[in-house]
Amino acid sequence: MITATTPLKKLSTALAAASVVCAGSTGLVMAQSVPEIENGRYALAPVADGVIRLDTRTGAVSTCNNSGAGWACYAVPDERAALDAEIGRLQSDNEKLKAQLAAREPTVTGKIDEPLPKTDSLKPAPPKADAERKIEIPLPSDRDMDRVMSFLEQAWRRLIEMAQRVQKDFSGKI
Repeated sequence: MITATTPLKKLSTALAAASVVCAGSTGLVMAQSVPEIENGRYALAPVADGVIRLDTRTGAVSTCNNSGAGWACYAVPDERAALDAEIGRLQSDNEKLKAQLAAREPTVTGKIDEPLPKTDSLKPAPPKADAERKIEIPLPSDRDMDRVMSFLEQAWRRLIEMAQRVQKDFSGKI
């Protein structure tokens, strides 16, 4: 740690520190620009059957391999370019179809632009405020009551007959 006691020493220490910072920053600028000049335009990366070459200016990627006749580089298909071309084609087709549709005469007569109200035609109309509070349960008719009573009577008799048969079978085995 440097301790400066006089203003002159403080000034010289500050100037020395500033010059170190300036020298370091120019070194960083030089270090950033050196790889571009040093490595050139292309960046190479080894792969199993050759190298991959990246053009640092255009971003184009190529695969290079050594065949019997020498080194040859082939451009890697750019999927983004193919996708952009397909998007452009679809957009132009869409515009053509919109123009064709606009040129046609309207085929539907009586068409309205407003949406239809959301009601169910099979549902009865909503009841009035007084009727909404009342709950009406329709009572069964006399005929319906007779049918229910007849059913319960038959079911009861069958249950009793079944219990008697089980009792006979049980008493006969003992």
